[in-house]
Amino acid sequence: MDYKKSKAPVNTVTRNIMDLCQETGNIYESVAIISKRANQISVQIKEDLSKKLAEFASYNDSLEEVFENREQIEISRYYEKLPKPTLLATQEFVEDKVYWRDPARDAQQDDRL
Repeated sequence: MDYKKSKAPVNTVTRNIMDLCQETGNIYESVAIISKRANQISVQIKEDLSKKLAEFASYNDSLEEVFENREQIEISRYYEKLPKPTLLATQEFVEDKVYWRDPARDAQQDDRL
């Protein structure tokens, strides 16, 4: 996924708490959902970065041969400029792009039927 095309802000944004808890009815539940999604995004970004940087890995044990690779630097800069995973997850949550469910609520609804 190309996170650069996301509409998430790069800097911190003040958000209305009532907007965040509108979907779940509980701000703490909303924050828990956002944090779990942020962890997923973080792992995915880290895996992507590791795959790209693995191409430049040198398996020589000598410390004398240290050199700069422009492509490697550009890849690192690209990932440094991306919005933080928490900002991406919050933006996805606000745009209703996050699927979540509560098994306890589902069980309660099933018992009522």
